[in-house]
Amino acid sequence: MSIIQIAIIEDLKEVAYTLKEIFNEQNDMSCNQIYHNAEDAMLFLPKNPVDIVIVDIGLPRASGLEAMQYISNYCPHTQFCMFTVYDDDEKIFESIKHGAKGYILKNENINKIIISLRELYSGGSPMSPTIARRIIEIFNKTMIQPSQINLPITSREKELLELLSKGLLYKEIADILNITIGTVKQHIHKIYDKLQVSNRTEALNVYKGNQQ
Repeated sequence: MSIIQIAIIEDLKEVAYTLKEIFNEQNDMSCNQIYHNAEDAMLFLPKNPVDIVIVDIGLPRASGLEAMQYISNYCPHTQFCMFTVYDDDEKIFESIKHGAKGYILKNENINKIIISLRELYSGGSPMSPTIARRIIEIFNKTMIQPSQINLPITSREKELLELLSKGLLYKEIADILNITIGTVKQHIHKIYDKLQVSNRTEALNVYKGNQQ
């Protein structure tokens, strides 16, 4: 049986030592490292890597996020599980961005915490139900806008396309731009070549699609 090596970064000593005791009661867990600030963890953990580090975000000086980011540079195989009271959007996504693979709230019962660490060790991403729900809700509300592409046409050609999109005839466009109909046609053919289209409808579709 593989023994999950665990370290704890938690400034509340009672919480940290209670967790350590409970973990060491499990047949598949071992916890021998407790740090009450990020600085000590950043100094010693790279020399004594573990499988999982439980990290509190709110620490006395440097934050749990800073500790996680620093330690992960030296311990690429170590996984991090946030263990915190914070359930706001910013903390959740900052944690994920900094490399957390799990996010457990401190009000979870101990059985849930133990199961979560086993899940994390096995390749999962455990989260408290309220956190998972929060992430899904935010994702559903987020509208990902397609990035605009700079069309390879001149400002004059864009102006001409804008007039075309209004349904104007070549003669009307020529009058507005004070150019000949022949010049309008030349511009149109250049636009078709640049946009790799063969007619007005296709050209306008490309143009309008880039404006959305």
